[in-house]
Amino acid sequence: MEARKTKKADLEIKKGYFFEIGLIVALLVVFAAFEYKSYDKITVDLTARAVDDTPEEIIPITEQKVKPPPPPPPKQVTKITIVEDDVEVEDEIDIDVEADDETEMEEYIPPEDDDEEIVEAEIFTVVEAMPEFPGGMAKLMGYLGNNIKYPPFAKETNIQGRVFINFVVEPDGKISNVKVLRGIGGGCDEEAIRVVESMPNWKPGMQRGKPVRVSYNLPVKFTLQ
Repeated sequence: MEARKTKKADLEIKKGYFFEIGLIVALLVVFAAFEYKSYDKITVDLTARAVDDTPEEIIPITEQKVKPPPPPPPKQVTKITIVEDDVEVEDEIDIDVEADDETEMEEYIPPEDDDEEIVEAEIFTVVEAMPEFPGGMAKLMGYLGNNIKYPPFAKETNIQGRVFINFVVEPDGKISNVKVLRGIGGGCDEEAIRVVESMPNWKPGMQRGKPVRVSYNLPVKFTLQ
């Protein structure tokens, strides 16, 4: 008996296509399941009201006192001194009204100044024989220790350290031009200047056998015991 089913109607041939389509559909379903988002249901009670029992902060109202403006500065009054017009002029100036371009003029000679220009002596920093405190460095340390008075403010605030003082030893041994190179404050700088200015005359510095002005640096130590 001959089979009447044609080869095109045979589904066994298309079984592979159906299997692939089924796999694609299954993958799409799995992918859609992973991408699907679900949210928890929240019940919102619109009738409930929250009561805030936080006490209200009361900010006190302060009155700002406005300082009165400073008084205006006093007016400067220029005092005019009237002098008598009876001063005799020794050097009279002759003016030649008829002078022209060909008129010969006398050469002007300025008057000689009798004031001598004061030239300050050079200050050395290093000389052949440096200046010295009477008795040497040991006597100088003893003088500073006996004469320095620790400032009360520096003592209360525990200020300690060294104040570096610079001064000039003059040819006669006197101390001048005392200044602070580096200070520590608290009144120590002023005390160091006071003690240095009150020092006795030093042995002056010598250069080529002559006393000269020499700049000298001295550290003054302040220590609390």
